[in-house]
Amino acid sequence: MDTVSAKQFLEDQVSASARALVPATLQAAYSAASLLIKQEPILQVLSAVDNRGRIVSWAVDLAFEKLLQSQQWPYEYQWREFAAPTGRYLEIRPSHSVVTISQVANSGKQPRNVVFRENGRLNNEPFFDLDEFRDEREVRGNPHFLLIHGHQDLTFAHLAVPHSLHRRDWIYRTPNLLHLPHIVRSDVPPTETTDFEATMILKEEIEKWRKDHGE
Repeated sequence: MDTVSAKQFLEDQVSASARALVPATLQAAYSAASLLIKQEPILQVLSAVDNRGRIVSWAVDLAFEKLLQSQQWPYEYQWREFAAPTGRYLEIRPSHSVVTISQVANSGKQPRNVVFRENGRLNNEPFFDLDEFRDEREVRGNPHFLLIHGHQDLTFAHLAVPHSLHRRDWIYRTPNLLHLPHIVRSDVPPTETTDFEATMILKEEIEKWRKDHGE
């Protein structure tokens, strides 16, 4: 199949209006985490301070679950178990993709390897535009995007398309969403016809894969 623009497909799956809600949602979550830590002495002991990121991650999960429940983000979602029985993660499901959330220290690097992210990266091969991957552009599952944010203080937020090779980090990453200007419809450039057609073909291929695999 033809190469699909990762940027175009991400923007198709997570609309401009949905992306515009990310900064306020993250800011509210980080503020809630800070307030909880300030109010609870048990969270101020040094061992807890060293794990502040866990409180932030839980607050972010809650904030996005509420965003989904309110349909401000009009997507389906579910809580999935990690491959090792150590907990669950929030899986957000736009029409033809999957989005998960990760707190990272460096926005230029993929988060650490875990099984579900490793599997998800392999589904992004239709976005490769290198000759070495020409034979690997078949749909293998739902394309996987990451919403990355961080770190101890909220300094960045990006939606990103992970490269299947972990060391190569991102196929595409949005600009920092915290600096997102107010978007009105006239601000959004028209989609190139070729990009639109490639996106629609990829959607058809994903729907076929889902049907073939009982999803």
